[in-house]
Amino acid sequence: ASILKLGLTNPLPSGLIKEFAAKVNKLYVIEELEPYLEKEIRLLGIDVIGKELFPPYGELTVRMISEKVTGQNGIPLAKPFDSPFRPPVMCPGCPHRGMFYTFKQLKLVVSGDIGCYTLGTMAPLEAMDTCICMGASISGALGMEKAHPEMAEKMVAVIGDSTFLHSGVTGLMDVVYNGGHTTTVILDNSITAMTGHQENPSTGKTLMGQPAPQVDFVALCKALGVKRVTEVDPFDLANVKEVIKTEIAAPEPSVIIARRPCALIIKNTEKPLQVQDCTGCKMCLKLGCPALSFDEENKTALVDQALCTGCGLCINVCKFDALRKAGDA
Repeated sequence: ASILKLGLTNPLPSGLIKEFAAKVNKLYVIEELEPYLEKEIRLLGIDVIGKELFPPYGELTVRMISEKVTGQNGIPLAKPFDSPFRPPVMCPGCPHRGMFYTFKQLKLVVSGDIGCYTLGTMAPLEAMDTCICMGASISGALGMEKAHPEMAEKMVAVIGDSTFLHSGVTGLMDVVYNGGHTTTVILDNSITAMTGHQENPSTGKTLMGQPAPQVDFVALCKALGVKRVTEVDPFDLANVKEVIKTEIAAPEPSVIIARRPCALIIKNTEKPLQVQDCTGCKMCLKLGCPALSFDEENKTALVDQALCTGCGLCINVCKFDALRKAGDA
């Protein structure tokens, strides 16, 4: 079969599509979700087969496409195999992990947003209660507070740096304007990580890498009327915990800025951690770090030397000093 894979869909390469369609007897349009390309190609006067075969929801698989196109069910794989269950997780060394671990420790209601940190909803962290759309974390938290005022002291709105600039600023302004007490946590990892590490107005560079004015989050939040703005290191769990407890108890709006670069944009110089005298309590596994696993036979934690960034977050969690930096006694 001939295949045309479009690298650019807007503007639609009409000439290329017509040229390809003239060479085939049947033209299948295979696209997930809405029939965008299918409709546009039909407008070119080309007869296509699309959503009458493929569902407008979910994910298309190789097996599904093969069965729909050939009309044969259950085509055997050359080498049948069971793919291991691999739920999405935050990267090793991710600065967001410690924040969500702390939210869970404090049993907070977390009004979440769109970004890498949305993975805070996954086990074992399970520390995000809502995720609607970009910017909804702050406005949603304000709405919950207005409906149930007592929630202000056990809830935080969590939003990333680029998402905050995209659609969170107005929400924070509304918190101040409407007399809310909501605590907003801005996770500043110095990049727009989820969509491919693009620069944004807070990084000091344009998308083309040229120097640009850099947004000052502290000044911006204070300009919106927030008097209580605190910066924390998300790897300092003890301080993070105390700051959160203080701010959610304050009878006014507050902002906590958790500032540390994305683990994928910094040149890591730390050595992987070592395990010594582990008691097998599994407390470190509650962080959900992919570099940590457990040896059931020997009842000890394991550190994947290829994945560990040496961030030391798990050292904060281990009560028995079993996790140590290389060279530490």
